[in-house]
Amino acid sequence: MSAPHLPDATNATNVTDTAAVAGSAAALSPTAEELRLDRSAPREILAASGFDDVAPEFARLLGSARSAAHAHRLVVREGSALWRRAVDRVQGRGPAGGTLSRDDDRPLYWARLGMTRELRLWEPAFGLTAERRAALLDALERTSRGQTDLRFAPSGGSGKTASRGGGQRVKRVLVTGFDPFTLDRDARISNPSGAAALALDGTVIETADGPARVEAAVFPVRWRDFADGTVERTLRPHLGPVDLFTTVSQGRVGRFDVERINGAWRGGFPDNENVSRTETVPVDDPASQPQWTTTTLPYRAITAASTGRFPVYDNTSVTEIPAGGTAPVVRPDGPTAGSVARAGGGGDYLSNEIAYRATLLRDRLGLGSTLPGGHVHTPVLQFGAGNTDPATGTVTDPEFVRNRLDIVAQVRAVLAVAVSASGTSGSPARAGTPG
Repeated sequence: MSAPHLPDATNATNVTDTAAVAGSAAALSPTAEELRLDRSAPREILAASGFDDVAPEFARLLGSARSAAHAHRLVVREGSALWRRAVDRVQGRGPAGGTLSRDDDRPLYWARLGMTRELRLWEPAFGLTAERRAALLDALERTSRGQTDLRFAPSGGSGKTASRGGGQRVKRVLVTGFDPFTLDRDARISNPSGAAALALDGTVIETADGPARVEAAVFPVRWRDFADGTVERTLRPHLGPVDLFTTVSQGRVGRFDVERINGAWRGGFPDNENVSRTETVPVDDPASQPQWTTTTLPYRAITAASTGRFPVYDNTSVTEIPAGGTAPVVRPDGPTAGSVARAGGGGDYLSNEIAYRATLLRDRLGLGSTLPGGHVHTPVLQFGAGNTDPATGTVTDPEFVRNRLDIVAQVRAVLAVAVSASGTSGSPARAGTPG
């Protein structure tokens, strides 16, 4: 997910982070993200998918909670149910619930916001501290994003993700996507990376190196969640067991990119809460933090393969401040020695940051030489030529649906190539990765 090149992104400055005012008063106010629910496009998306019943039913259930512990159990159950409902809808199980195409990621996004708003405004008779409410909101976010639903059997085990009939080993692949973003520009926006996560979760991809089972989750477009460690908390338990991982986000128009280099810099573009952060990516143990991390995906095999209608590029460009310099310089072939990051190949927004965090975690776990992992940018998901004005346009159209289906299918094909190339190479380095 690259920060769009919009006028207000050029000189974005830090604003007060909503997390910094998360006291008792702020906890009872909807966020900027939740307030967008009152616009016509989100309401139409929810009604056309049947997901308009999610928030009212959740509010009714909250009213039955008699303790914080009861509320926590309810939140975990309903958050998990929303994730499964969204996955089932995209993958064709159960009723469509309306006229919106099944491949759509937006019902999950807007229904989740309806739930978080109900939870934020809820005032139970037994009282709820700010800390308890924050814990409930965190549980709802994690469960409704599939982050607690990642299931990988141990290597060599007989679990559903480890083997298949006849003893054939099933590879384990972890994929992440993102919520829609830039919604003040157009509240109709969908994110193909989130759609890919829903379409792929729990599925088996047939590859030249055998079957591979995919587990997927989605992440918010919010700086504060990343600073709070949501990426590391979600991925850390699973990077050891998996055979390959890739973070995925929406990037440039008309192309896929395998991002070779990730940078330790936040460029300030506003997130879904209209918060801006311009700083070094905040991580644990900053003293050992590198300015750059690299992909270990088999990028040569991926870019050489025919995976769909969009071209796929090996993107090596970065922006750096050279050693001893003061001004940013674009480097088409990657960073120079001793430089300071100002943008990775994936930019300086949250797609670069999830790639940086995931690959840094890979390296800190000692998996850099054995685990293929990195970031893939999808094309921008575009509406049809006659449906580009958010003020007069419809929430969907045939070209919009076709574009999303083609992008998701190509993500699946890219994963198949990546698994095959990694499996037959013996190691990420031999599969065509840096070094």
